[in-house]
Amino acid sequence: MSKKTVIVGGVAAGASAAARLRRMDESMEIVVLEKGEFISFANCGLPYHIGEVIKERSSLILQTPQAMKDRFQLDVRVFSEAVAVDPEAKTVTVNAKDRGVYTESFDYLILSPGAKPMKPPIPGIDSSLVLSLRDIKDMDAIKERVDLSPSSRAIVIGGGFIGVETAENLVERGLQVSLVEAAPHILAPFDSEISTMAEKELTERGITLHLNDGVKAFTEEGGKIRVTLSSGAILEGDFVVSAIGVTPDTAFLKDSGIQLGQRGHIITDDHMRTNYPFIYAGGDAVEITDYLTGGRTAIPLAGPANRQGRIIADNIAGKDSIYKGAIGTSILKIFDMTAASAGMNERNALRQGLKPRSIFIHPNNHAGYYPGATQLTIKLVFTENRKVLGAQAVGYEGVDKFIDVIATVLKYGGTIDDLTELELAYAPPFLSAKSPANMAGFVAENTLNGLVDNVPVEEFMASFDPASMTLLDVRDEVEVDNGSIPGRVHIPLNSLRDRMGELDASKTIYIYCQVGLRGYIASRILNQHGFTTKNLTGGFKLFNVLHQEEAKKESTSPVLETLESSVLSTGKTVDIDATGLCCPGPLMRVKSAIDAVDTGDTLNITASDMGFYEDIKAWARRTGNELLSVNKDKGLIKASLRKGMASVSDDTPVACVNTAPQKENMTMVVFSGDLDKAIASFIIANGAASMNKKVTMFFTFWGISILKKQQAPVVQKTFIEKMFGFMLPKNSTKLGLSQMNMAGMGPKMIRSIMDQKNVQSLEELMKSALDSGVELVACQMSMDLLGIKEEELLDGVKLGGVGYMLAESDESNATLFI
Repeated sequence: MSKKTVIVGGVAAGASAAARLRRMDESMEIVVLEKGEFISFANCGLPYHIGEVIKERSSLILQTPQAMKDRFQLDVRVFSEAVAVDPEAKTVTVNAKDRGVYTESFDYLILSPGAKPMKPPIPGIDSSLVLSLRDIKDMDAIKERVDLSPSSRAIVIGGGFIGVETAENLVERGLQVSLVEAAPHILAPFDSEISTMAEKELTERGITLHLNDGVKAFTEEGGKIRVTLSSGAILEGDFVVSAIGVTPDTAFLKDSGIQLGQRGHIITDDHMRTNYPFIYAGGDAVEITDYLTGGRTAIPLAGPANRQGRIIADNIAGKDSIYKGAIGTSILKIFDMTAASAGMNERNALRQGLKPRSIFIHPNNHAGYYPGATQLTIKLVFTENRKVLGAQAVGYEGVDKFIDVIATVLKYGGTIDDLTELELAYAPPFLSAKSPANMAGFVAENTLNGLVDNVPVEEFMASFDPASMTLLDVRDEVEVDNGSIPGRVHIPLNSLRDRMGELDASKTIYIYCQVGLRGYIASRILNQHGFTTKNLTGGFKLFNVLHQEEAKKESTSPVLETLESSVLSTGKTVDIDATGLCCPGPLMRVKSAIDAVDTGDTLNITASDMGFYEDIKAWARRTGNELLSVNKDKGLIKASLRKGMASVSDDTPVACVNTAPQKENMTMVVFSGDLDKAIASFIIANGAASMNKKVTMFFTFWGISILKKQQAPVVQKTFIEKMFGFMLPKNSTKLGLSQMNMAGMGPKMIRSIMDQKNVQSLEELMKSALDSGVELVACQMSMDLLGIKEEELLDGVKLGGVGYMLAESDESNATLFI
């Protein structure tokens, strides 16, 4: 007599198990129960139909009940929800749209109910304007709203894969999008250094990020939705897509006797069996083995789910098959960028008590001399005993190839030495002779073998002491001109042997270059001459991403920038291919070319170094050349630059001359936190802005208190930072007077008189300044010393260092110190 298998859930694991089981056993009776309308649909593709990248909705429906019946003789029942399971009686209670409530017997049961969107008890979350994206029906509802109003505003809650992919595709349809994430960074599988790069890509594409800020309430008003965040910020939109996360859809198993984990996942063994030997489970609803640690985990990914379904079918059919666990390999598209990870990130490795080490590299995806090479940023995580724990990568081409190599190495328990020995397919159009995987192994090997002491940027920031340490920049002059770490000593690498006498051998030398390679070479030189050195892994590029203005979370930098030309082009045009060159290569190529052409000639430059996007803007401004446009195109930076013209000749047509009034710049350094001086500063700043001057206000030490929010979020601080917070003014409304403070009465009197005389308050003056384009910059160093966090500052305040202030001062007609 033939056996009967009932499968609850007909998408990934369920559909795979059904098809495999039929191939293994032609006589088996197989019933598939699916509570929704569709089986075997491509839920990973849902965001891309909303964005109309996948044009046809039908493309996402991989199988139909009739097709599964015709090919596999399966009894597929849609709109049939399993509501209870009785293992002792071997029955499933089903609530079906066409048959009502009934029981179905089984010999074997496969549970693949999947997961459902989390719905935390937030006021207003049941609003019809708060949508989720888990199945075809959800996708249709979101797409219908977008189709009806393609210029609307959407708010996406959750910075996981679904949230990021949904936000991207809404932007592709022309919507204004805000993305809210309660954690400090998006994309939990990645460490902050990689997540920050993904965040930068999102902001440059116009998505407004609200990080480290949860949702407090949803409120409908006039057909719109208001989202109140924990910080007190209020966002308004036409609809919300909630992608907070998922939870296993296993409530119907609560009283079944089937063992569940703390979060409701079905517990299985290495054969995907539950605590009942005839009941199996797979997919997003199961708790499985972590392949790397041997612990228990849940990984809601399509690849593992499909493999689990196949293993379950094999075991039911009598073929002994084991699921060895998952390593969590994942990848996603972020506009033109790709981000991927495999294994453990450093944060999770620390939680496991593994004492991980990590390195950063920035290799090209293929040989640099072959056209079109683009740069990857790679983080490799490993242990002192040389075992590879995981890796993350972000870039434009070759990310998938690299992460698949790492996933394979992880699956077979590989080491960093294995990475150095990999023999991968090489030809200039496809890879470098030393592949990115090889390079990661080499750098990790050098670290563990003691050839170089690589230190993370964050460790440097936390431990650097100028009294006992020297910060050495070994980049070329053109790179340093475009930005450097404050307090550095500059000796180009090629001059280091001749100038090492300028360094104090009694101090530890912290070395950095652009990406880390020249820093390693400098370390080897100095170490062999008796110096103690440390090399900043990832170099200035990583430091810049983590700590400079271009890494801010609410950037307004467009992907395409076009400037008004002051003079029509009359000269020749020269094309420059700088792809495959790491910094300073592209700038050096530009400098060489600009010296060789005439004033008025145009250079069109294509580069693959992502830092070139900001570098060329700064370089053009500082060298007096005219940047006509700069844009990003699938991992390449394309810039158009005209050699600067000192004056306009008499025969230039008047219509070609830009007669707009030229701005005169003003820089103000606000050191004081006194109310009267703050008022004076902003009165001057507003007056200068009204006269069409570009005004930069640089706030340092006690002056930063002026910029604090009145309702600042709660942030974690050390004991010393809390003490500073207790002593410093909470915000602008708590500032005292430099004279006649009178235990707080003086400020109240001044504010009262200002109100009577119809003079704007300090807070109104600050808002006017921001509205007028006055640039408010908080000193990063002072913030670090005083324990002030970026989240505590007013929206619109930038972070910068002394280098930023000096650069602005150089371009100003006046610099005031207050």
